[in-house]
Amino acid sequence: MSQYAVTNPATGVVEATYPTATDGQIQEALAAADAAYADWSRSAVEQRVALLEKVADIYEERAAELAAIITREMGKPISQSLGEIGLVVSIYRYYAKNGPKFLEDEELEVASGGTAVVRKEAVGVLLGIMPWNFPYYQVARLAAPNLMIGNTILLKHAPQCPESALAMEQIFKDAGAAAGLYVNIFATNDQVADIIADRRVQGVSLTGSERAGSAVAEIAGRNLKKVVLELGGSDPFVVLPDADIARTAKLGMRARFGNTGQACNAAKRFIVDSSVYDQFAQALTEQVAGIKSGDPTQKDTFLGPLSSAAAQSGLASQVEDAIAKGATVLAGGKPVTGDGAYFEPTILADVTPQMRAFSEELFGPVAVLYKVDGEEEAIALANNSDYGLGASVHTQDLERAHRIAAQLQAGMVSINEPSGSAAELPFGGVKRSGIGRELGKYGMEEFINRKLVKVSNR
Repeated sequence: MSQYAVTNPATGVVEATYPTATDGQIQEALAAADAAYADWSRSAVEQRVALLEKVADIYEERAAELAAIITREMGKPISQSLGEIGLVVSIYRYYAKNGPKFLEDEELEVASGGTAVVRKEAVGVLLGIMPWNFPYYQVARLAAPNLMIGNTILLKHAPQCPESALAMEQIFKDAGAAAGLYVNIFATNDQVADIIADRRVQGVSLTGSERAGSAVAEIAGRNLKKVVLELGGSDPFVVLPDADIARTAKLGMRARFGNTGQACNAAKRFIVDSSVYDQFAQALTEQVAGIKSGDPTQKDTFLGPLSSAAAQSGLASQVEDAIAKGATVLAGGKPVTGDGAYFEPTILADVTPQMRAFSEELFGPVAVLYKVDGEEEAIALANNSDYGLGASVHTQDLERAHRIAAQLQAGMVSINEPSGSAAELPFGGVKRSGIGRELGKYGMEEFINRKLVKVSNR
């Protein structure tokens, strides 16, 4: 039985299965991507711009169809699925507009005389290993900048996202991409290891779990291949005494429970000054009480099911561990019985280091509240994590906010708004949250050959 299947998490019903690639099909995909690279890397920049613009156009035209696919595959509420399509369109258009500028030669001063220039060129075939939580957006972050550079893409998607994976491949075909430019592969983990080792593959980009990232990085390291890893997060959401509590609680609810809490850069740890802790806890609890949960195909649903029954079970185990060890439940606290992988929107307080919820990433609709006394304690708790993806600071004192931001161990810090994503802004973390950056101009600097061309003046 194939591991690639659409299992609707709202019902638990397996709706479709897809065959895993044979070893022969993997070799065909590698050969096609390698052959396409030879031509695409020498193509005119204008041709690459035209392709990305056409891809963006097709995403817009098929938005309703594409959104329905991921709502069925992984349970994302339909309004949020449509929002993901809009973000994808902005990414392809951003690189179509700005890519040529990012690829311009860079002239260098030469102390010994003569001239020197750094040319930015493609490196070859890239393997993308993508997760289920943002099926289109995660792929766009890899595909758009690297196709603009002249690299070609082999895309191994999450096993529960085969329909969206095929839809993306079809979009590139319909946009006029040459065979091999973007190839979907329903590969096994063993096949992935062989692909990374293949001499035709020059780099690997993975968005996923810490465990998956470690495994891929180990294989890539043995084979001297560069990796970009975007892994887990346990983002702190720091609330200072002068924050607008009502507004901040509303932002916090959306930052924690959007996409059913299944985002690496979601606000997961609410670190609140003791002087406003009770007020904020009450405001956040009221916001959570107003969440509309249920059928993800309905436009007014904000909280859908978790991605799978396994995800529901795993989250329940983490929450049960915290409760058994003394955590206080301010809202929710348990899985929803019946069909589908639903979980109550939950708020936990009084979480201690002895609990799994203190150090593990909670990938679902569970917020954890911490009470701190003062700025130094807030910073220390925010940094007391193996993760360092995003963080946010909420205060009306911008000087104080910048002072705190400078001390937070994170790849991204937002002030008076939750961590988010935009085509023009670099995305990535430090510590065990990953290696490298995506999006913005930095998204075109990871898998690129900065070729030095020097001319003597003699």
